[in-house]
Amino acid sequence: MALPGKLTKNIQHCAYTLPSAYLTGRVFHIRRMPLTNSWALMDKNRKIVVVGLGYVGLPLAISLARSYPVIGFDIDANRVGELEACEDRTREVEFDRLRESTLTYSADPASITGADIYIVTVPTPVTANNQPDLGAVRGASKMVGEVMSKGAVVVYESTVYPGVTEDVCGPILEHASGLECGKDFFLGYSPERINPGDREHTVDRITKVVAGQTAEVADELCEMYGAITSGGVFRAADIKTAEAAKVIENAQRDINIAFVNEVATIFNKMGISIHDVLEAACTKWNFLNFRPGLVGGHCIGVDPFYLAHAAVAVGHHPEIVLAGRRINDAMGPYVAECIASELAQQGRGAGARILVLGLTFKENVPDLRNSRVIDIITALKVRGFDVEIHDSFADADEARREYGVDLMPSLDDASGYHCLVGAVAHEEYAAYGEADFAKLVVDDAVIADVKGMWRTTDLSAGYRRWQL
Repeated sequence: MALPGKLTKNIQHCAYTLPSAYLTGRVFHIRRMPLTNSWALMDKNRKIVVVGLGYVGLPLAISLARSYPVIGFDIDANRVGELEACEDRTREVEFDRLRESTLTYSADPASITGADIYIVTVPTPVTANNQPDLGAVRGASKMVGEVMSKGAVVVYESTVYPGVTEDVCGPILEHASGLECGKDFFLGYSPERINPGDREHTVDRITKVVAGQTAEVADELCEMYGAITSGGVFRAADIKTAEAAKVIENAQRDINIAFVNEVATIFNKMGISIHDVLEAACTKWNFLNFRPGLVGGHCIGVDPFYLAHAAVAVGHHPEIVLAGRRINDAMGPYVAECIASELAQQGRGAGARILVLGLTFKENVPDLRNSRVIDIITALKVRGFDVEIHDSFADADEARREYGVDLMPSLDDASGYHCLVGAVAHEEYAAYGEADFAKLVVDDAVIADVKGMWRTTDLSAGYRRWQL
């Protein structure tokens, strides 16, 4: 196919300078080309800085460093020190990849002065009142503004509501730098799609949505991101569109999970297993196989509030979005209520010993952010139960700091519990069999399976099984 522009190449493998009207809304698979290609849009020696080296920033920086000179910046000097020693506390990047990478690290803002491209990947949580907390984005924008020079491009990957990049971050960058946005420096947006613990949908395999303040900036960012991912790039219509696309991705998942959680509650009261129901329903070709459970973490349990905030700002009350949040946030207390009821039927109340397995927001990751397991723990403690918690992935200091709970250092001497709660399906817990249960609990204990990980596990006739 002949393409507009100076070049005619295989569209599945190359980058082009094409009119934005042609590129917008299309996915292009772009591979890295040898430096001898004079038609490359972006100088391979352009300096890139990734601001924020957490679950999003570190994998991105490592991938970019394969093609460009990259500095990974984080305000946490301890985090930088760990990475320099090839240790990643998030467990997203393996030791060998850290050791072999050309990525350099810094916690000194002076070291990132005058870069060509800054990519901001800082967290965007919510406040105690579930309002967007843009503190980290504002702080990062101010810092970048103080060190950037004319011609810089500042790209945001943090999840925000439509308008934040241009209406909030742009003015902060202008004020801090003394430069004019859209003339002296430019904005871009490419929403992160990192799924902690997912080794299949990594940043070098997924489609990256890209938007730029101008067509030329979008061209440059499409090539930069296209150089690192086999999934290609999708050029969004504009920055606000890209922001909106990201914020609905997780809101959609939240609403779908909320539906399953609600029907799980209904079926539980009917004595029907939601897992059995889903197995049957999934035989229909277009059934969406969402699973019940606790919805936390830094994305699904947070992003819908950003969408809701934006909706209210334009005079619309978002009924479905907020209903989904209410249902999912109520699951922890509901699970605790069910567990208390099961124990009561065993003649046990306040003072009964309960062991909760897992505290992180999902399986096989150390991420404790916005974990809703704490809702189960809190509700059980309020009822007077003696609750202990074990999680071999979670950091004990962080658990104490974030939630005020102490983690058991090991299960070596654990025994005599009246209830075992499988809250997070870490591989080690999912592999438990009857011998493991016998070591931990009394003969007539309640085995509460929140994640459905022990559905097919044989249990002693004396145990009382409960599952969501």
